Amino acid sequence: MYSLLLLNGGIGARVGADRPKQFVRVNAIPTMVYSLVAADGIAEITQIVVNYPPGWRNEIEKIVHDYAVKTAVKYAEAGATRHESVRLMLPVCSNEHIIIHESARPLVNADDFRVLIADERENVSYMLPIPFTVAPVDPHKHRVIGHLDRDTLRNVQLPQKFKKSTLVAAHSFAEREGLVFTEDATLCAVSGADVFFIDGADRNFKVTTKIDVRLAGYLLGNEVEE
Repeated sequence: MYSLLLLNGGIGARVGADRPKQFVRVNAIPTMVYSLVAADGIAEITQIVVNYPPGWRNEIEKIVHDYAVKTAVKYAEAGATRHESVRLMLPVCSNEHIIIHESARPLVNADDFRVLIADERENVSYMLPIPFTVAPVDPHKHRVIGHLDRDTLRNVQLPQKFKKSTLVAAHSFAEREGLVFTEDATLCAVSGADVFFIDGADRNFKVTTKIDVRLAGYLLGNEVEE
C-alpha cells in the first residue's frame, strides 16, 4: 500500500494570482483537485498527505471536503522549501511505500499512478527526454562554459515512487551534507540509492505561469469533450 504525498505548499508567485496557485481555477476547478481526484480511485493508495502554506489549512480542508475525497487524508504545514516540505511530511506517512506528486501538475491521470505502481522496481520516477540543447553556463558572467550530452539528460517529472526508508535515509544524508534538492529522484540517487525512470508524457507539465494555466485549461477541456 502507498501513501501519496501531494505537495501543495507553494505560494504561486509566478502565476500572478492573489492566492496560492493550488487554488487557481482551471476550468472552474481548483488546480489541486485534479491530482486528488486522479489518485482517489486507486486502491493501492490508502493515504493522502496534503501539505499547505502557513495560514491556508482551512481552505485546503474545505476543498478536500467539497470534492468528497474518499481516501484518508492527513495534513502537514509546508516547509520553507520543497525539500523541507517532503521531509516534514514523511513522519505522517503510515505506509512503507510512498508516491510523491505535486498539485501544480493537474494533467496527471489515474493511469499515470497505476503504471508507476505496477513497475516492479521500488524507486522510480517519470522522466522525459530533453528535445533541445542544454548548456552549462556561468550565470554571473553570462558565459557558456561547456557542453552537455542531452542523450544522457532527462527532464524530471512527477509522480515518483520510493520506499519510505530510502527517502528517510536520503533526507538524513542531505541534512548531514548541508544539501538541498528540488526533487527526490536525484536526492535519492546522490545519497546512494538505486533510482530508475520510466518515460513520461509532455502533457504532464508543471503549471507555473499564467500561460500554463490557460494551456492546462485548454487540454483538460478537450479531454472532457473527447
